[in-house]
Amino acid sequence: MADPVTVVIDPLEAHLLRADTLRVGLVVPVSGVLGLLGPCAINCAMLAATEVNECGGVLGRPLELVLVDGGRHPAEVAREVTGLVRAGAVQGLVGTHASDVRVAIERFVGGAAPLVYTPPYEGGARNPGVYFLGEPASRQVGPGLDWLIEHRRARRWFLLGNDYVWPRLVHASARRHLRARSATVVGERFVPSGTTAMAPLLEELATVRPDAVLLNLIGSDLVAFNRAFRASGLGTARLCGALEEHGLLAIGGDVSGELYAAMGYFGSIATDANLSLGERYTRRFGAAAPLLNAHGHGCYEGVLMLAALIRRAGTTAVPAIEAVADGTAITGGRGRLTLRDRRVRQRVYVGRADGLDFDVVTSS
Repeated sequence: MADPVTVVIDPLEAHLLRADTLRVGLVVPVSGVLGLLGPCAINCAMLAATEVNECGGVLGRPLELVLVDGGRHPAEVAREVTGLVRAGAVQGLVGTHASDVRVAIERFVGGAAPLVYTPPYEGGARNPGVYFLGEPASRQVGPGLDWLIEHRRARRWFLLGNDYVWPRLVHASARRHLRARSATVVGERFVPSGTTAMAPLLEELATVRPDAVLLNLIGSDLVAFNRAFRASGLGTARLCGALEEHGLLAIGGDVSGELYAAMGYFGSIATDANLSLGERYTRRFGAAAPLLNAHGHGCYEGVLMLAALIRRAGTTAVPAIEAVADGTAITGGRGRLTLRDRRVRQRVYVGRADGLDFDVVTSS
């Protein structure tokens, strides 16, 4: 079968598409605060689609990717996705984007097509037809908080995040976890996406003097804060819930030994599966391709998981997929993933920035 093609289409032109392909809406940000995630995410999704097609496609049909920019306002993204689903232009969805976009898609689409959502998420209720490959807030933050409490004596914490559903619920989980460890929250702030005024935040940190900061800023906001933080001369430890290799590169690297990230995947994980994935990725896209990272790798897993779900059900219909979803498994760079109750359970890695890479200090 031919390689998959990533295209941008107008729902009104759905009648022009080939009927013998299975089309997957790939919802990733190529604009906005999270736009830096797009290139690797698209590459990884294309690699997965190629591998699916080399194994016979899905239900005898080649898989094709339809790109939707997930970096726009949630309602705008949801309207476009809904138009594609209703027009029959896509039969399934894979998303790597902010949680507020996912919430809008779930509400607009209403279970009319299966959605595999790949990044860390806030946890809570899981609707039929939506499958999660990332870490819920209750699992993601704990290992990093524990490590810094035990190894850096971080007892006083400041919580800083963007103002939407994921950071708010991550902070709620963190407060409970810190309370159980007899640690305290000495300050908390939520800022709008696209915030450029970092000086007031740094001034507050200098006044409060926490032992560590839990950062749930995303994309370019996270990059801007860490650049400003380095220039300020503050030496506080920072634990990030959305920092990956591209964000670290955009910061200019970090050698302070005080910048950490808690993620389900790093490109440096030394497993046979990840080494093999890295070789295939480089062979396909070249040595200068965007670095493998958690958000991109999530798209690789997401395409494989959606294909596996549809194959197992023998259809793209959500009720049939729901009936067989438990036990559906794939293998990605972080090993074997098996769905249980619409989600997977995998290790969370805590990495310490070392120049332009992460050294894993613990996992759980």
